[in-house]
Amino acid sequence: MTRGSTLPAHPLSPLSGCLAIPAQTRISPAPATAPLLDAFNTAPVDEAHRTLLACLRSLSWARRVADHRPYPTIDALLAASDEAAYDLTSGDLAEALAAETLPALPEDAYGAAHTALSAAHAAYEARFGHAFVISLAAVPPDERLDHVLEAIRSRLANDPEDERVVAAEELRRLGNARLVSCLRGPGV
Repeated sequence: MTRGSTLPAHPLSPLSGCLAIPAQTRISPAPATAPLLDAFNTAPVDEAHRTLLACLRSLSWARRVADHRPYPTIDALLAASDEAAYDLTSGDLAEALAAETLPALPEDAYGAAHTALSAAHAAYEARFGHAFVISLAAVPPDERLDHVLEAIRSRLANDPEDERVVAAEELRRLGNARLVSCLRGPGV
C-alpha cells in the first residue's frame, strides 16, 4: 500500500501488546484499590513514565499523570488521566495518534475483511493524516469488525476539526482502558 510521504506505515501487529482496537478489553468499574497501584505510585519517575507512555502514547500526557502521583484509587488515576487528556495540544494528540496501530483482525477473518479494513483505513489516513482509533469496550467481539468499518465510513464524513475531537475522545477512552488493564494486573 502506498502512503503519503508524511504518513508512516502502520504495522498490523499490536504495539507492546496494545491495539488501537483492544481485542478483548472491557472497562468495568475499577476496584477501590489495586495491588499494582501501590507499585505504580512508588515506582521511580522514569518507570512510571514508561508505564504511562505505553498506555497513553503521549509524553506530556504520561508526564502529567506521573507527576501527580500518588493516587489513592484507580478511579482517581483515571480522573487525572481524563483531565490531562482534555488538555492535550494538537502536537500531543498527533504524537499519541502516530503511535497507534491498525486493528488486529480475528485469525479466522476472511481475506475480504482484511481488504475492506485496509481500504477503509487508507481512506481515513489519507483524509485525516493519522491512524483510525476507536474504543470497542462495549462491543461484542463478533460485532467488532462491522462496527469498525461502519465507524470509519461514518467518520470519513467529518470535517478535520470535528474528527480531531472524536479521535481525541476515542484515544482518551483507549488510554483509560489500557491503564485499567495495566494496573489491575492479570486475573484481577
